[in-house]
Amino acid sequence: SPQIWQSALSTLNPNPTDSCPLYLNYATVAALPSRVSRHNSPSAAQFITRLVRNCLPGGVNRCIVMVCERSEVFASACALARAFPLFTHRSSASRRTEKKTVTIEFFLVGQNNGPIEVATLKCLASATEGVRLAARIVDTPCNEMNTDNFLEEIKKVGKDLGITPTIIRDEELKERGFGGIYGVGKAALHPPALAVLSHTPDGATQTIAWVGKGIVYDTGGLSIKGKTTMPGMKRDCGGAAAILGAFKATVKQGFKDNLHAVFCLAENAVGPRATRPDDIHVLYSGKTVEINNTDAEGRLILADGVAYACKDLGADIILDMATLTGAQGIATGKYHAAVLTNNEEWEKACVKAGRNCGDLVHPLVYCPELHFSEFTSAVADMKNSVADRDNTPSSCAGLFIASHIGFDWPGVWVHIDIAAPVHAGERATGYGVALLLSLFGGASEDPLLNMVSPLGCNGDSPTEDMERDSKRRRLV
Repeated sequence: SPQIWQSALSTLNPNPTDSCPLYLNYATVAALPSRVSRHNSPSAAQFITRLVRNCLPGGVNRCIVMVCERSEVFASACALARAFPLFTHRSSASRRTEKKTVTIEFFLVGQNNGPIEVATLKCLASATEGVRLAARIVDTPCNEMNTDNFLEEIKKVGKDLGITPTIIRDEELKERGFGGIYGVGKAALHPPALAVLSHTPDGATQTIAWVGKGIVYDTGGLSIKGKTTMPGMKRDCGGAAAILGAFKATVKQGFKDNLHAVFCLAENAVGPRATRPDDIHVLYSGKTVEINNTDAEGRLILADGVAYACKDLGADIILDMATLTGAQGIATGKYHAAVLTNNEEWEKACVKAGRNCGDLVHPLVYCPELHFSEFTSAVADMKNSVADRDNTPSSCAGLFIASHIGFDWPGVWVHIDIAAPVHAGERATGYGVALLLSLFGGASEDPLLNMVSPLGCNGDSPTEDMERDSKRRRLV
């Protein structure tokens, strides 16, 4: 009844969120923060995921009504998708006969609050599928999600989109000069691989490459991790998983430029064939690297990936995404990925895209002339790990990757370190899918992705709505 509804609303007191059960817990009404700070998303995406996980009543058929502005629909949908992970190996789940269904409805308020178009719903379906695909891959342990199975996931997406992937594998990597990917993955039972999905539409004006770190498991190699720091390393393929989910969604929704998704896949294992500290590898760029830490392996495979994107794919814009450094969580925290780029406009665009889509981003210091000397080697072009771990190690790790394209390369290079936001507790978040869809939304044929793009010119941009009415509560 209206009276119960009104009395429920009057009890809500966000701090930053609050909820109230209705009708013997058959329903719950929850309020999102009325204000967020300038480094957060106006959608309060992290709180949406948390509220749904904590407050959603049980049952087989459940319904969520999301009250928000049109500009927050994309971020809210992706946040809701994160609350429903696909991967589970609980025996009770396999015995369950009836499927659970969650229906999500959007009720738009504020400006431009007409009904949602069917095309918008299709875009939301593609985006949320992408988020859940990435999270499923990250949640799956390495005894299932090895490099063979990751390649199967890539082939499956390729088949859906009518694209045949290019795959370079095992000894062929060595023969063709991919010393980074081969060196990291050669000790594992399942061999390393470089895989590429390419979308090349007619009339494309530029070439974009997304390069993903796909370390399916990271023991640290011979510089082995400890018993407390190794659990969770099934997540070290988060960058590649996000790029796969985003590529599927973005191509489905129509993308006007050439787009290559480059997957650098390896298992950093221990064995008689493992790379030793002191070994020197020749990477695909032609540069030599003295290994002083086999646990700094992500940068080695990405260095090969970005060099390939530059030399073989002729990319104008190269974005690499990786769970690269533990130091990222210290630098920018659990919710904001770190961005390092040679281009100030793109740095601003990443921050804006993060606020538009809920996958938050914050800049790192970009200063190769002060930091790259950390990698100085007496016998090779560089070492692979820094001399001083107290000198912005997340920036340095990213600079290592950039050095294999060259600091004087005229194109745009963007590095996103997602080590912390790739998971929340023991669950993957599918981080990075929404960010890529938003950041490159301006090249999409989809109106919703255009709207959340930081490079778009829509007056409806959510970032212009930061001075919001603090009394108005948004409800989920």
